[in-house]
Amino acid sequence: MRQALSLPTFDDVLSAEKRVAGVVRETPVLTHPALDAAAGAEILVKAECLQVTGSFKIRGAMNRLSQIPEAGRKAGVVAYSSGNHAQGVARAARLLGMPALIVMPSDAPQVKVDGVLADGGEVHLYDRNSESREAISQDLAAARGAIVVPSFDDFDIIAGQGTLGLEFARQAASMGAPLDHLVCCAGGGGLITGVALAFEGLSGDTKIWSTEPEGHDDWARSLAAGDVIANAPGTRSFCDAILTPAPGELTFPLGQRLLAGGLVVSDAEVRAAMRFAFRYLKIVAEPGGAAALASVLRGVPEGMREGRVGVVVTGGNVDAAMFADVIGRGD
Repeated sequence: MRQALSLPTFDDVLSAEKRVAGVVRETPVLTHPALDAAAGAEILVKAECLQVTGSFKIRGAMNRLSQIPEAGRKAGVVAYSSGNHAQGVARAARLLGMPALIVMPSDAPQVKVDGVLADGGEVHLYDRNSESREAISQDLAAARGAIVVPSFDDFDIIAGQGTLGLEFARQAASMGAPLDHLVCCAGGGGLITGVALAFEGLSGDTKIWSTEPEGHDDWARSLAAGDVIANAPGTRSFCDAILTPAPGELTFPLGQRLLAGGLVVSDAEVRAAMRFAFRYLKIVAEPGGAAALASVLRGVPEGMREGRVGVVVTGGNVDAAMFADVIGRGD
């Protein structure tokens, strides 16, 4: 008989908030009339691209690493990531005096590799098309006696990411009213399910929606089917931060219970959202970080109109050359 999964709760998100205090910053919520006009609804944008290390990932990383006992910190941690989790783990490890080795794809944005190195982390590059990052990480951790820190499918990672939701729910309330809907990008689901737990406790009527790139819409398809459906092997998008194979063993049960459904965007729509964020909101959004914004800029679904919609811009770690190319394009 399969053992029941231990899933985080709202109380675990509250506990995580205490652990990450003093490390993460409360990121601002931005509005603009041009955004409301394009979306057909009142839009509040949580600019998590202004977070420490440039993305939300420091939240989960700090919550996870801070709970490693002192006796287990000398051997350090191993993590696998295309970049944002890598930077979060490297920063948390440095603050806690632990070594960190990050397994990153060879095509990871250089700005993310540089971020890991700047925090004293080591980088092991691999070919995402022919090698398993999980297997490599397990082998490296075993050789070092280190602890593997998953990027999303982990109790404490999920709870830590949920602290973003606590902030957003409180900020929305302080700005006049709770959110009717919240749209957030989804890769493995650690962020969106953590955020959903936070809103379950503070703003229970808010509906939570995932956003993914075309061809990588495993959350949208899995939620619709009621079972995990993986992406086809080799499916690509330039939204590198959210290209995971499928929802996780922990995140999918949470998502099934807490998410309203999934939205899907094209790479062209994401590029347009990056340009919009730069022009009107004065922020730099990386491709994956702009996916949720893209899904509302084309006009929110009928059921969201006349409502108050929250959008999370989850990260801003994009190579300068790519960003310049996107800003200069007309598609």
